[in-house]
Amino acid sequence: MPKLVLEDVHVHYGGIKALKGISLEIDAGEIVTLIGANGAGKTTTLRTISGLLRPAAGRITFDGADLTRLKPHEIVAQGISHAPEGRIVFANLTVRENLELGAYRRRDRDGIRRDLERVFTLFPRLKERYSQNAGTLSGGEQQMLAVGRALMSSPRLLLLDEPSLGLAPILVRDIFQTIREINAQGMTVLLVEQNAHMALQIAARGYVLETGQVIHSGAAKELASDERVKKAYLGE
Repeated sequence: MPKLVLEDVHVHYGGIKALKGISLEIDAGEIVTLIGANGAGKTTTLRTISGLLRPAAGRITFDGADLTRLKPHEIVAQGISHAPEGRIVFANLTVRENLELGAYRRRDRDGIRRDLERVFTLFPRLKERYSQNAGTLSGGEQQMLAVGRALMSSPRLLLLDEPSLGLAPILVRDIFQTIREINAQGMTVLLVEQNAHMALQIAARGYVLETGQVIHSGAAKELASDERVKKAYLGE
């Protein structure tokens, strides 16, 4: 059974049809990427999975459980965590407080401590900035914090929206290496990323979205070598 399944999901913003029957599957332990131009529906897809948007039609299941009508905090409790686009952190709170908020539903103190150490192993810079306000961090450090906070809920599926957006090239490489490491530890990842080259290098499979629909899907290597994908999304 696939871990996550979207079946014919439609989402409307008022009169605008943002998703027009999206269907996709993710297996446990995979990195799957969504690629497409701005406005294709990639971010909308993640926001719908995490409950921030309600489908007008269709069904979303995770480990066989129906998520379609659940609220965002209930979806977090099911094991899905979302690191949204734009490095959204609580600027007036410290790094420590931001990470603690990621674990707000948990009561297993030993597990929280282990996950905190895991975050610091993945992002040593956050340990150095532990007592610093998040608003004073660099863009790259805020991205690390956003991902680290998402990991503190102990998810089984991590939704990543544009983790490399606006970062210097060396930090982009670091972020993608960290995604590989997170996945190697057993985490299933659904990745939205404008840098389609990098996304297809680390993903097992991908879906190409255009105007709210899946127009192509397949193994990442196949998509990376597909002439239509190369011309439209890889700048080749």
